[in-house]
Amino acid sequence: MQRQKTYFVPHICGPCVMLSVPWRLVADRVSQILQHTKEVNEHGQDYDPQKEMPADPRTLSVLGIGDYANALLGGHKGIQEAQNRLNMAFLKKLSFSGDQLKGSISVSGSRGDSTFRLRQLLEKLELELRDEGMPKPPSSRGLGSNNLLFMACELLVLGSEEDGFPLLLIEEPEAHLHPQRQLRLMQFLQQKASEPRPDGQKIQIIVTTHSPNLASTIHLDNLVLLHGGKAFSMAYGRTQLDQSDYGFLARFIDVTKANLFFARGLLIVEGDAENILLPTLARLIGRDLSENGVSIVNVGGTGLRRFARIYQRKNPDQDGTINIPVACVTDLDVMPDCAPEIVGRVKPGEDWPDKKDRRWRARKDFPAGELEQHRLRVLGKASGQNVETFVADKWTLEYDLAYCGLARDVWIAAHLAKDDDAITSGSKTRKSVAHAALRSFSELSGRTSREELASNIYAIFMRNASLSKATAAQYLACLLEAHQRKGRLSPTTLRAALPPYLVSAIEYVTVKNGAITDSKKEEATLDE
Repeated sequence: MQRQKTYFVPHICGPCVMLSVPWRLVADRVSQILQHTKEVNEHGQDYDPQKEMPADPRTLSVLGIGDYANALLGGHKGIQEAQNRLNMAFLKKLSFSGDQLKGSISVSGSRGDSTFRLRQLLEKLELELRDEGMPKPPSSRGLGSNNLLFMACELLVLGSEEDGFPLLLIEEPEAHLHPQRQLRLMQFLQQKASEPRPDGQKIQIIVTTHSPNLASTIHLDNLVLLHGGKAFSMAYGRTQLDQSDYGFLARFIDVTKANLFFARGLLIVEGDAENILLPTLARLIGRDLSENGVSIVNVGGTGLRRFARIYQRKNPDQDGTINIPVACVTDLDVMPDCAPEIVGRVKPGEDWPDKKDRRWRARKDFPAGELEQHRLRVLGKASGQNVETFVADKWTLEYDLAYCGLARDVWIAAHLAKDDDAITSGSKTRKSVAHAALRSFSELSGRTSREELASNIYAIFMRNASLSKATAAQYLACLLEAHQRKGRLSPTTLRAALPPYLVSAIEYVTVKNGAITDSKKEEATLDE
């Protein structure tokens, strides 16, 4: 897949100024900018030596000040004496008879037409940044600060002109710029893009960027995604997003989620546990996400389908499709029939509440064929074009991991997470907690079915409100890495122990890393 860029496109019209990083605000460019500003061209009057000098020289035009300075210097005794000595003591002796060489000292910019003279005078000016309250500028400024200064000057010119079509192109403004300055810059550019000039036109500003920081601040309908040599506008009517989606995404696309605009592949997940665990699982089975340029976007419990629709075109036959694989990973949220009693939804032996009076669902709530129809409905909500949905095979992430082959490790990770504060404080050790969990797991696994065992493991999370699934996922990732590092868990063995929907989602957004091979085929055991 090719590298992609994101464009900020507020509106469109004509000739342009291109700003590319790095920029240097040199005297020549300052003179060009100032020469075309309304303030420089229209303020003040010219100097006329035949008329009375104004009481305040600052009321003169720039050319007038130059001519006035030239007249003052020309009459200065020291300048006249130096000029006379140059002519008499040196140039006269270097001259031919009848062809006298004479020097004349004047202010640069005092000869030629008015445009040339003004340009020469303005080239004597420097533009520098100062901090408010500081009498002098700092000894040096970073490229980022100078870039801001340059952009401000270009906008000054574009905003004051009254002919032509104003267009400003900025390439990767995030270079050398502090993250907070990046946010201020994009707010400012979007504001300027909405302000009309004196002639009624608005400045079009096009920004190319690879910065999630910048992308998170730009209105989604002002984004254009470039991929595979094609441009894909995110504007309303070009994607499958509806109006309410744009409002929702404006609230929830932050810097982390804005990674989705720069990915070669995308995993959209609904929780911190998936966000933490999936990169480790992918790497251990030979499908490293970083090597494949895959980003994970954690959207929490809501909004998965809204985010997915960003990558679905309204008119794919006309616009084409975005050739980036997007995998949406979600729970089935249908528990096995044994789970309600185990996790505490109902008391042992009591009748279940009517289905309409409870939010949870179990398998017996779906008569023959209806569970598969439910799964297909979940799959169909976000899938389409290059977006695919991968639904938990059984219930939720933790349950499916335990059910499919990692019951012991998930059990130990859950207990480590439950005692995380004690482990951190030093009152317990990770090894002692793990060994205690291993003993209790051996007792439980010997007297329960597979579904009951996985339900009891998931019950640890449901019965302990303070237990962090993210912390458990972190511990589980560490356990699995240790198993493979010590040769106890091969990529093939782990792949077989994982829920199929997770393996399929990872494989959909990656290509196989041929460098990773199975070292051993042993089953995983507790890392002691």
